[in-house]
Amino acid sequence: MADKMLEHIYIIPLRDVKRSPRWKRANTAIKDIRSYLVKHMKSEDVKLDKSINEHVWSRGSEKPPAKIRVRAMKFEDGQVQAEFAGE
Repeated sequence: MADKMLEHIYIIPLRDVKRSPRWKRANTAIKDIRSYLVKHMKSEDVKLDKSINEHVWSRGSEKPPAKIRVRAMKFEDGQVQAEFAGE
């Protein structure tokens, strides 16, 4: 893998997830995290780590967290890898 080019820690708000049906909230949260990183890291190739998925789904599909802290790394080839950065 290429050397790291850019690294940021983002606190992504997930308040808008509450507008979706209860049983779709965790799925919507994952989509919102991905779209946030596409917008802010300016790359379409975004890979989410397993730890992000586990944290969003930790309380079930109906109660995702209100916000999540993510460490995003953009490599020289344009790929973005994101991992959970803790609370």
